[in-house]
Amino acid sequence: MSSPFESFVAILKRSGLLSAEKLQGSIDEYCEGQQQPDPKEFVQSLIASGELTDWQADKLLKGRHKGFFLGKYKLQRIIGKGGMSSVYLAEHVLMKRQCAIKVLPWKFVKNSSFLDRFYREAQLVAQLDHPNIVRAYDVDSEKEGNLDIHFLVMEYVSGRNLYEIVSVDGPMDPAKAVDLLKQGTAGLAYAHNAGLVHRDIKPGNFIVDEQGHLRLMDLGLARITEDNDTTSLTVANDEKVLGTADYLAPEQAVDSHTVDPRADLYSLGCTLYFMLTGEPPFNEGTLTQRLLAHQTKEPPAIEEKRPDTPADLAKILRKLMQKKPEDRYQTADEVLSVLADWLHDHGYADADAEGTKKSGTYRKGKPVTSSDAPAKKWEP
Repeated sequence: MSSPFESFVAILKRSGLLSAEKLQGSIDEYCEGQQQPDPKEFVQSLIASGELTDWQADKLLKGRHKGFFLGKYKLQRIIGKGGMSSVYLAEHVLMKRQCAIKVLPWKFVKNSSFLDRFYREAQLVAQLDHPNIVRAYDVDSEKEGNLDIHFLVMEYVSGRNLYEIVSVDGPMDPAKAVDLLKQGTAGLAYAHNAGLVHRDIKPGNFIVDEQGHLRLMDLGLARITEDNDTTSLTVANDEKVLGTADYLAPEQAVDSHTVDPRADLYSLGCTLYFMLTGEPPFNEGTLTQRLLAHQTKEPPAIEEKRPDTPADLAKILRKLMQKKPEDRYQTADEVLSVLADWLHDHGYADADAEGTKKSGTYRKGKPVTSSDAPAKKWEP
């Protein structure tokens, strides 16, 4: 009978996570001077040397040797999980480039029209190239047993999303919120001009990297999953939907299939409201009650929740969150211009049209020299 260590080595070998040469070298190094090799100790040595991740090790110790690869990508750990998908941090086997892989839920895979739409949308998203949009690299499928696994490979961005930032650090300074939202709006405008409506704009879908640059995530997938959901959001009572419903445009809750880019602008306003207050516009009640509130009620005035909000910023916020699409700003390009003007008029550091900070500090649109009084400038 094999020892526990030998059984574990057999599982590790079958997993394909380590090459035969690397595995044998690791075994020799660990077993030197060992009377009774222990699988858990061996795993810890592999984690310490960077050969395995905690997630991989946990699966291996449970006796699992499958589920570590999708095509040419090695899965490292789960970085997101929800009702619509699971997201993994992965590495391209040959290029050694980290990426994020979104795996589609099996309940949608059985629907051929859904898959056709998924691949069409993925191809369109892959053509988008903008500094404020998380890029899509690849879309593919892999067969595992009787299951077809379909997945989207995206750029991996190390950072925190706006929901995490505000939840941990608290509501943002107005200028910082506007600058970050401006970056997100730049990406959104680019997507709109390419013919895409996001449909799931919310704090969790904006990620800020370690340099303070914001990226828009999940383009294309929101529409696909919505179109296949036969349960109307207006009658659903699933608390898992709340994160999206808190930022949903009134017309989108009524009929999600006919919305245009202005629905994203309403959600953008709700996101700004959250950035400034730490809570969505309608923070109480069931899912249905919140959805109805977006259609019939005015949210608490931003000046009540955040008295230091500049009056002109409150005006921008109210226009973004108008109930009727025709009463809002009509395009993301218009919102982008309004936010840029607000930053300029308030004397904050300027940024270019794509959301990338220019070198130097600006005041009223002109560079400030070292002899000038410094313009106001927030730091990410």
